[in-house]
Amino acid sequence: MRVVIGEDEVLLREGIAHILAIDGFEVVASVSDAVQLEREVARHSPELVVTDIRMPPSYTDEGLVAALRIRRTHPGIGVVVVSQHVQRRYALELLEGEGTGGFGYLLKQRITDVRTFTADIRRVAADGTALNPEVVSVLVARASRGTSAVGRLTPRQVEVLGLMAEGRSNAAIAARLVLSEKAVVQHASNIYDALELPVDADDHRRVLAVVRHLQAAVPPAR
Repeated sequence: MRVVIGEDEVLLREGIAHILAIDGFEVVASVSDAVQLEREVARHSPELVVTDIRMPPSYTDEGLVAALRIRRTHPGIGVVVVSQHVQRRYALELLEGEGTGGFGYLLKQRITDVRTFTADIRRVAADGTALNPEVVSVLVARASRGTSAVGRLTPRQVEVLGLMAEGRSNAAIAARLVLSEKAVVQHASNIYDALELPVDADDHRRVLAVVRHLQAAVPPAR
């Protein structure tokens, strides 16, 4: 599995490359800005891209813009963006962007949990989705304060909803919450009914439906 990394901080860039190499990935390029990132992606056609959101020269959203463009021009490539802070807008732009490959939005502190980080990376590489729990928590909390049916879910259903939004399968949710898969399926079914979402066995499409609902349910800023 070939990977291109985009990160302007040298130590973090080398750290990500080292972690992925140990886990069996082939890091074919490691660059410090968005222009080089797109150039190396075009050159190597990797299966996966990992990039910081804020890159030179303005340190705003160059990495995100590059990631969205990569998903549009190379739709089969999985893309993971990393950030220092949760930005709801970034998650939405990634969700709504073009591309058939997997995608992820992770906070940088996630990288220190090597096992979880590499599991997230592999899920995206397999055309899945990986959203940091903090990203999901912001969406769920804000949706709960709005007019959405999220506010009427039970505490257990909210837990299941959050794990669904992170991109976790029924088996993974069952293991995390110490439930049977049958119980998770029942909770998911009740959530679908409450939120009026179509039932979908495909994990990736399920995540899209759940997160889009959460995003749409967030009350506007005053």
